[in-house]
Amino acid sequence: VAFMLVATANARQRRPAASTSMKATLRGPVAFRPLALTRRAVAARARFSRVDAVATPVRFAEPDPVVAPRPDVAMPSMEDPWTDPKWRDVKWTIYRDVAYDLQPFVDKHPGGNWLLNLSIQRDCTALIESYHLRPEVSEARFKGLPVLEDFPVNAVPKSPRPNDSELYNAIRTRVRKELFPQEGKALHRTGGDAAAATIIGFAAACYAAYFNAPGIVTGAFLGLAGAWIGLTIQHCGNHGAMSPKVWVNNALGLTDDLIGGSSLMWRYHHQVSHHIHCNDNALDQDVHTAMPLLRFDARQPRKWFHKFQHLYLFLAFPLMQVAFQVGDITGLITKDCEGAKLHGATALELATVVAGKIAHFGLLLGPALAHGWAAVGAGVAAFVAVQGMVLACTFAVSHNVAEAKIPQDTGGEAWERDWGVQQLVTSADWGGNIGNFFTGGLNLQVEHHLFPAICFVHYPAIAKIVKEEAAKFGVPYSSYRTLPGIFVEFMRFVKEMGTAEQIGNVPIDDVKHVNKKLCPIAAFN
Repeated sequence: VAFMLVATANARQRRPAASTSMKATLRGPVAFRPLALTRRAVAARARFSRVDAVATPVRFAEPDPVVAPRPDVAMPSMEDPWTDPKWRDVKWTIYRDVAYDLQPFVDKHPGGNWLLNLSIQRDCTALIESYHLRPEVSEARFKGLPVLEDFPVNAVPKSPRPNDSELYNAIRTRVRKELFPQEGKALHRTGGDAAAATIIGFAAACYAAYFNAPGIVTGAFLGLAGAWIGLTIQHCGNHGAMSPKVWVNNALGLTDDLIGGSSLMWRYHHQVSHHIHCNDNALDQDVHTAMPLLRFDARQPRKWFHKFQHLYLFLAFPLMQVAFQVGDITGLITKDCEGAKLHGATALELATVVAGKIAHFGLLLGPALAHGWAAVGAGVAAFVAVQGMVLACTFAVSHNVAEAKIPQDTGGEAWERDWGVQQLVTSADWGGNIGNFFTGGLNLQVEHHLFPAICFVHYPAIAKIVKEEAAKFGVPYSSYRTLPGIFVEFMRFVKEMGTAEQIGNVPIDDVKHVNKKLCPIAAFN
């Protein structure tokens, strides 16, 4: 960490990138230009990283204003199916401009109703198409559902459409053919048993040590164990990708509650908001999670103290655990997780938030009965700091480096974009098999975003396919050799964002996001 801070502090600041459009029609070759790098940046990458096909398009546009409501807020001046008595209690969903009643299928979904619930009362197209390796299967299921003929479909904001992406279809076809030729056996959800056993065993050993001798050291190791759970088995389990068995995924997903998070809030915030609208400054709540304390995007308003954020960053990251608690309780009260309303959440799912907090604090504070509050207090402080630091550092780097940012205000018509291209140009990979094991595939962020329902143990093999297909289509694919390599670039980017001028003008509120200057359709169509 000390080396990274020194390297970042001494690095000369790169010139801010010009506002460019990331329009990629995939109907022909797209002109790209390499990112401008200083000599010091080139030297750092040569030593620590490998950046493959990192580029930005050079197309520009002068678009018209666009109004972009949240995915679960009615379009302006239209009927509101969320408040209309006729529809508000119906488990409706929209798939490719057709409204369906999900009620007959809720208890029959092979992945469990807790995953299907994410689709209730919103356009589920991107969720369905990105989660099913065999799209023809999900399409066949919809044909058997009741169609809501008089439903106000146009009032519901449209979702992106992964199946319309030539790039995504090419990658998915090769993944099916080369890695999972025996279809119908859910083999893409297998392979994580040994990793899960190792992680759970390590966590159990760390908690046993903490329970018997709470303190700074045992608390720190418990924080490492919690972070490892958060990066791996809870993450993969909540995506329904850790096992073909629903109860296994559900149980592993609930480990998020044990380490201080909330599996329910995570599914809505992470899967409905972030995964579908990656790095969209109006629809991806992760873009705003750290604000106003930290500014990770030039499309956000700049405050005077942001020019110091590269200095106080490591004082803020340990507070991630505190942010979990506040966000989860607030979301439970409002039934809104800052990015997606909990329309499909059942009473049992809502109860897990409360039960999870009781279990978490019970496990964390329980040893005080035998060892006193002083020892437990030190252990809790170490746990919170270490878990928060590890999670924040790992989560932050993949979407917050220069090549993963869109130098344009993109809030708007999400459905018009090429979803496959968006996942590649807003994410950066690092490392390989070792990083994959310790981060649950979050080091291979591109592959995870393309295939969230595939177990992370398969991501290294998928990465080879993604790299080859991205090169064929002329789409940027960024990959760093190591975590220090991407972390140096992340810290450099954090420093730049502390002084960068704001791009665009998108007010973030609960109703709509108005883009008065730049058109997202031109950026992604």
